[in-house]
Amino acid sequence: MKNISGIESLTEKEIDRIIEMAWEDRTPFEAIKYQFGVSEAETIRLMRKTISRTSFNLWRKRVNSTISQKHLAKGAHQGSRFKCTQQKPISLNKIAKRSK
Repeated sequence: MKNISGIESLTEKEIDRIIEMAWEDRTPFEAIKYQFGVSEAETIRLMRKTISRTSFNLWRKRVNSTISQKHLAKGAHQGSRFKCTQQKPISLNKIAKRSK
């Protein structure tokens, strides 16, 4: 985990990754804070500063809605999600391709 005092000391690559993580509905703000040391308020300021006003307003509306899981309390039921038993081997390409 990085200890960053503010968003000013972030590289362009880190800022792009934070914006990408913030835009994803399932990535909680706590994950952004853990990985980059940027709080929810700083993430909101960064989004406001870097994306267009319309995009920011749409993002804030989505984050504050009930479908978003940006806060861990909203995504608490996610532990019971179905996961295929072959998901990991498939993603690591360990299953041989079937011949036709």
